[in-house]
Amino acid sequence: MCQGMTAHYLTTDCFALKPGDTALVHAAAGGVGLLLVQMIKLAGGRVIGTVSTEEKANLALASGADHIIRYTHEDFETEVTRLTEGDGVDVVYESVGKATFEASMNCLKPRGYLILFGQSSGPVEPFDPQILNQKGSLFLTRPTLFHYAATREEFETRASSVLQMIENDQLSISIGDRLNLSEAAEAHRRLEGRLTTGKILLIP
Repeated sequence: MCQGMTAHYLTTDCFALKPGDTALVHAAAGGVGLLLVQMIKLAGGRVIGTVSTEEKANLALASGADHIIRYTHEDFETEVTRLTEGDGVDVVYESVGKATFEASMNCLKPRGYLILFGQSSGPVEPFDPQILNQKGSLFLTRPTLFHYAATREEFETRASSVLQMIENDQLSISIGDRLNLSEAAEAHRRLEGRLTTGKILLIP
């Protein structure tokens, strides 16, 4: 539910995706990433995803991604420029943080949206907001689910929407690993090492 509701508010409220919009999704084979890919496609958008391995590329493509960039082999900024014929994307869903933040800004169209919702590579360094102007009057937000499910009514509406998509077979839920609860530290190591896909379940 946490990942599903996160993908939901990112695609409906942080940036209201519409048909024809192009989105760059980092970690496109992760728990939130796979759901983002599917929700963007449901909204009629185009998805460019970044992943580290061939296995992850196949997962993201199976979820509906239009293009996959293996950032371990290709420069994602260069590839996004090529894939958009120099126009850039409408929105970047940025969950990596420090390692990709600046290049993510460079991938945006003028007045594009950079949605920083994670920092798996570490926090973004302080920067002068004037850069947003110089790069095309960009929008930057650092949201969290807590503020997008702030009331009981909003929580129930968002949760119901996600569950309805699952019931209607519009969302496929990927379970990447099942570990014993006693292996929680190993689960964290895999997450930090970008060795996971989809959701990790901890079994009591």
